[in-house]
Amino acid sequence: MFDKLKDVEARYVALDGMLCNPEILADTTQYLKLTKERADIVDIVKSYREYEATTQRIKENKSLMDDPELKELAKMELQEDEARLPTIEAELKLLLLPKDPNDDKNIMLEIRAGAGGDEAAIFAADLFRMYSRYAERNQWKLELLSQNASNAGGGGLKEVIASISGDKVYSKLKYESGVHRVQRVPATESQGRVHTSTSTVAVLPEAEDVDVTIAEKDLRIDVMRAGGPGGQSVNTTDSAVRITHIPSNLVVICQDEKSQHKNKAKAMRVLKTRLLEQRQAKIDAERAGERRSQIGGGDRSEKIRTYNFPQDRLTDHRVGHSRHNLQGVLDGDFQDTLDALRTHFQAEALKDAAGGS
Repeated sequence: MFDKLKDVEARYVALDGMLCNPEILADTTQYLKLTKERADIVDIVKSYREYEATTQRIKENKSLMDDPELKELAKMELQEDEARLPTIEAELKLLLLPKDPNDDKNIMLEIRAGAGGDEAAIFAADLFRMYSRYAERNQWKLELLSQNASNAGGGGLKEVIASISGDKVYSKLKYESGVHRVQRVPATESQGRVHTSTSTVAVLPEAEDVDVTIAEKDLRIDVMRAGGPGGQSVNTTDSAVRITHIPSNLVVICQDEKSQHKNKAKAMRVLKTRLLEQRQAKIDAERAGERRSQIGGGDRSEKIRTYNFPQDRLTDHRVGHSRHNLQGVLDGDFQDTLDALRTHFQAEALKDAAGGS
């Protein structure tokens, strides 16, 4: 590990020198590339240098234990540094874990009502509000790409797709994919009985143009009149767009915009992201056999979380994490749950790294 750390520090020093080079400063593309590389390793270098300084102080203070005037001071510093050293070592091990290449990406968020009829659609809308509020708290930008409202009304959603862009969005939300379950008394329930409903959440790293290339011959694009609730622009123009990717048979429909051009652009973004996710799932399956890698963000067929309203409790079943104040959660206040998930999966990654070394 320490040989690798020395190499990382040497590269960091080299990057500092390169970023002062006038030729590189004049080349925006090269400058941004090197700046990003430096930013990716700066935390590792800081921790490594702290480790080196701490071990050096330990060595020096041990040599002062025979000095009657400095012994007590040296002993105090020695105790502090020896207590701190294991924490720095643990930080370094985490920082040296292979980085998920998608961590810096924006995401495509897809939420669909599952079992439970109208209540599932209402819960899907609640989940969308929860992630929207969380995005606001992080000063991220949320863009609605497509939504399909429940026929029963009441603010429910059969499906909603949105993009969220900002700082390290995927790294913070990648473990949210899966089946979310709600237990509560629906507003339409006259007997006061608790119902159980589900909605699915998919968090996909949004594809960039360099990630996915699609040939025109592989696409079938159909235009149609938008359907849904009334409105002056609905069912009056052929603005809705359906794109079929022939090789994969993936189909994407966008109809929220009045402009056919805008709907096509949004549909292409969704299609590229789904193709990237499909490719990543295949790679994960090849690497992990029947078990999908955690990089993908969790198995969507598994119930990962329960929102129990009678007990005002959220429980994440993967890590045994529970907390109260569901109203706060639905207002986007669930960072503690995300932190518990990250800590758990980092610990699992460390186990895997130790087992493979």
